[in-house]
Amino acid sequence: MAERAGCEASRHDRLVEALAGGLKPIRPLPAPGVRAALWLGVALLAGLFLVAEVGATGFLLRMHVPDLALEAIGAVLTAVAAAYAAFATSVPGRSDRWALLPLPPFALWIGASGLGCLREWIAPGADIPGAHTITGCFSFLICVSVPLSALIVIMLRRACPLRPNLTAALGGLAVSAAAAALLMPVHPHDATATDLLMHAAAVAIIIAANGLAGGRLLAPSARADSDPV
Repeated sequence: MAERAGCEASRHDRLVEALAGGLKPIRPLPAPGVRAALWLGVALLAGLFLVAEVGATGFLLRMHVPDLALEAIGAVLTAVAAAYAAFATSVPGRSDRWALLPLPPFALWIGASGLGCLREWIAPGADIPGAHTITGCFSFLICVSVPLSALIVIMLRRACPLRPNLTAALGGLAVSAAAAALLMPVHPHDATATDLLMHAAAVAIIIAANGLAGGRLLAPSARADSDPV
């Protein structure tokens, strides 16, 4: 009886060794802050390229207009906060309350954008260089958001978000805010309600597209189908 038990134990040991023999150690992901910084670094490089192309003078002059300066600060802070929240919520065990982090800077961004319609009252006669020479802000926001969205989804897929749609929507908010910030060096930000609505529509499309499509790509079933067996 003892000999039989020993054989069974030996067989189990060999099975465990066979199963564990092909396993490779998993390298842990960097902290959410590090991954967010890497993604934001790519957006920053794009911003530096745009400023170098159009020159910093016009951008600095725009930043002297109160609503534009507040809008720029709000957009940048929203991108930073939303990116961190997206990577934080992609880690199982992290609180979903991180999703609230981007709300204060988002309120500043949207509020300052609305103040643009009152620019003639805030800064009467403000001469913003290039105010009628650069068009296509909607196309710019959408086009810039595509590579940034693809990058953040790829980075988020390396984790295992338990609420993929929430994580993807936060990523979309980060992308839309980053795209809006990148638009500022090259766009006049005309102080009209139409311009504000166009920007809002682009932001809504970016967030919705990331939340829906990105959520599906981040879902466990999608990950299982794409991962090699």
